[in-house]
Amino acid sequence: MYWQLFISFLKIGCLGFGGGLSIIALIEQEVTSHGWISSAEFVDMVAISQITPGPVGLNCATYVGYHVTGSIWGSLFASAAIIIPSLVIMLTLCIIYMRVRDRWAQHPAFVVTMRVIRILIVLLVAHAAISLCTPESFIDWRSWVIFVVALLATISAEVKRHRVTDIISHPIVLIVLAGVAGWAIYG
Repeated sequence: MYWQLFISFLKIGCLGFGGGLSIIALIEQEVTSHGWISSAEFVDMVAISQITPGPVGLNCATYVGYHVTGSIWGSLFASAAIIIPSLVIMLTLCIIYMRVRDRWAQHPAFVVTMRVIRILIVLLVAHAAISLCTPESFIDWRSWVIFVVALLATISAEVKRHRVTDIISHPIVLIVLAGVAGWAIYG
C-alpha cells in the first residue's frame, strides 16, 4: 500500500505543473481510480486542504496518505512523493537560471515563454474549478453566488495586477470571506 501511494503521488508531482488548484484534477483521478476516496469525500478533502496552511496538493497528499494507511507514515510517504519532483526541477532550474540570467532574461523568446506558461496555468486552475462544480459542492443558488463573487474578485485582482489597495482580492482574504459566508448561510 505504501509503495502504491508513493508512486501515485510521485506521478502527480511529476505531471502537476502549476501547483495549487491546477493539480486537483490529477489528484482526483488518481485517488478515486484506486478507490481510496469517494467523490464526495474528495470535495470535502479539497475544502479542508484549502483552508489549512500550506499548498493544496501537499495537504491533499498528507490527508490521503493518512486516510489510506491509517498512519503518519502514509502521510509522510505521500507528502514526500508529491514534493520530490518539484524540488528536483526547481533546484535544477535555479542553478541553470543563475548561470545564464544576464544573457537571456530580456530575450523575446524567454518573455513569450513566460507569458504562455502563465496562460496555461490559468487554464489548469479553471479546469480544477470546473471539476469541483458538482451537486455535492453547489447545493443551492447561494453556493453559486459565493463562487461567482470569489471568481470575480480573483479575476479583478489579476487584471489590476495585485495592487495593494485590492486587499479584498487577496486569496487568503477570499478564502476566509467565502468560509465565513458559507458558515453564515449554512451554519
